[in-house]
Amino acid sequence: MKKIISKQTVWPPVTRVTINRLLTKVLLPVSCVLCFCMPAAAQDLHFSQWFNSPLTTNPANTGFIPDADYRLGVNYRNQWSTIMSVPYKTMSIWGDAQVFRDRIESGWLGLGGVILRDVAGSGSLTSTKIYGSAAYHQMLGIAHLLSFGFNVGWANKRINTTDLKFPDQFDGKFFDSNLPTSVVLDQPNVNYFDVQVGVNYAYFPTDRLYLNGGISVMHLNQPRESFFTSDASDYDSRVPRRYNAFVNASVKLNEQIIVNPMAYYSTTAKTSELVAGGNVQYNLSGDGESQLFGGLYYRPGDAVIPMIGFEWKTIKLMFTYDATTSSLNRYNHSRGAFEFALLRHGFYNEYNGDRRQSMCPSFKY
Repeated sequence: MKKIISKQTVWPPVTRVTINRLLTKVLLPVSCVLCFCMPAAAQDLHFSQWFNSPLTTNPANTGFIPDADYRLGVNYRNQWSTIMSVPYKTMSIWGDAQVFRDRIESGWLGLGGVILRDVAGSGSLTSTKIYGSAAYHQMLGIAHLLSFGFNVGWANKRINTTDLKFPDQFDGKFFDSNLPTSVVLDQPNVNYFDVQVGVNYAYFPTDRLYLNGGISVMHLNQPRESFFTSDASDYDSRVPRRYNAFVNASVKLNEQIIVNPMAYYSTTAKTSELVAGGNVQYNLSGDGESQLFGGLYYRPGDAVIPMIGFEWKTIKLMFTYDATTSSLNRYNHSRGAFEFALLRHGFYNEYNGDRRQSMCPSFKY
């Protein structure tokens, strides 16, 4: 990033109207894209529904499925479509399963994988990540569970500079892409390996109470990520470690209602994120086959996130909307991001339809 700054030309005087136009139409989107080029401030791929993206939240979640033996999921997030001509789009496909439950006394292994893809801004800054996850889960007594997990993956990041506009292409009123620029990216396509580790703990003393929490470290190996060669840049291009922590609970109030409070905290470099809130499950069918979800989450200083969802048998669909509360709402009118999560869980055929007892409160028996 310092290389880009050092080659900027002096901007000619512009009016306040022009400045406002640049902020809302050009500079804000360009700035967002360029921020992704800064290793020290790079934004990891993440979802507001962190609880519906378990493998990216903590690798110890792999195979940690309180009410099933395997699960599959799809996540999609669309962000800043009101202020960017090309909004940020984040997608993931993932799955995990429990194995060796009948071969390890009071424990089992979890295996899984996730594919992530993110496309951001006019430069089509594209991130693709593929991870394989493994975790070990050990029962401690009859009401405690301890889990350790890790994942290893390959990451690719590339950018198309053709549609980007730089300060030395400003003609006094507009950015002219026909003007030459002195900004050159040495390698607009980078690859690296990535490693994450995590630990989880769960406590379920009764069929009406469930507590769970975990911590994880992302980018444990601190891989290098830069569009410049090491000789051409004087900044630290290593991806900073990211530390995640979460806690959630389930409380069954009666045969119609289960309350699920939860919170998530993440920090990397000098930035952090906190999301707290919860949702309520309502038993629509009486036997738990159909359930309605409603909830509300809050990211301090950034967004209020309402949630609604529906579960039918083994299929669950969740929708959230990030309503911006920060100063950015002057530009996006509080329309931040929308997000979908589609999940399916199930049991192995060897159970012949007989479900094992769930560790968390459930309407199903």
